[in-house]
Amino acid sequence: MHNKLTAVLALSLLAAPAYAQAPIRIGVPIGLSGANSVVAPSVVQAAELAVAEINAKGGVMGRPLVLDVADDGSGAAGAQRAFDSLVFQKKVDVLISMETSAARNAGLPIVTRGKTPFIYTSSYEGHSCNRYMYVDAWVPEQQEAPVIDFFLKDKGAKTFFLIGSDYAFGRGMLSYAKQYIEAHGGKVVGDEYQPMDAGDWTAIISKVRAANPDALILSTAGGVPNVTLTKQYRAAGITALVGNLGVDEGTAKTMGQDATGIYISGSYYTSVDSPANKTFLDAMRAKFGGALLTPNDLSVPQYEAIYLGSCRVPGWWMWVVPLEGIWCDG
Repeated sequence: MHNKLTAVLALSLLAAPAYAQAPIRIGVPIGLSGANSVVAPSVVQAAELAVAEINAKGGVMGRPLVLDVADDGSGAAGAQRAFDSLVFQKKVDVLISMETSAARNAGLPIVTRGKTPFIYTSSYEGHSCNRYMYVDAWVPEQQEAPVIDFFLKDKGAKTFFLIGSDYAFGRGMLSYAKQYIEAHGGKVVGDEYQPMDAGDWTAIISKVRAANPDALILSTAGGVPNVTLTKQYRAAGITALVGNLGVDEGTAKTMGQDATGIYISGSYYTSVDSPANKTFLDAMRAKFGGALLTPNDLSVPQYEAIYLGSCRVPGWWMWVVPLEGIWCDG
């Protein structure tokens, strides 16, 4: 995180006093309604700041950046409409967004038909390949091991119960969790899934109570499902350790006291003590004031991806996320 954010903030773009060319249109399909509606507005704010900063320095080769935001409803049907609108009606040059895996997978065929570069900035469970898609986010191997190792080694947990939303991200993350737990001496005593829009977790909580695990590993769709599940298992008096793979810092704050004691592992926290992060947070406060939503590890990759997409490749401009990091200078 430190190197990437520092690179982003250090990026120098060509300065132009006026825009003589057509803008570069960035499409942002995102869940302003549905499961992701709790976190999506913070992602849009991060994108708006990055675009404002780049445009203040002259844009990209004298071309300003323009955001086109479309609500994907956090699901497949809404994503098809959002992607189709952005690619074929708005004719965006690139798509950069945090989405549920269900929305992402529904949009990929449209990305392919339109041959539109797509930088995916959300938590990524893997196994979804497309020649036009690049990923600017963590994967299970990076996120899950720290939490599970802490429970096994530091807390002495031996038994685990897995709970997730029934879609690619939920199942992909917990499939890896089960393999990792069992490979390191733990035992999975249950794994249960609910639809992404589920609000009643009573039946699963009853199974958790019966199994009496040492720890829970949760992987629900980011936002609303996290809030409802957390409130309900707290009310039921579940005292097991909790590792949540789908909650961000901003969503955790909306949970209030219910979030106390939840363990999370992420790529970014507002508490990161670095000059680059201080500059970033100061810029966010200056732009949004009292309306600022908590930056988090779902919104900051969006900010970074817009800068990464603005890096110059000799001879032409290209939207790209490399596999082993990047340093942009000019």
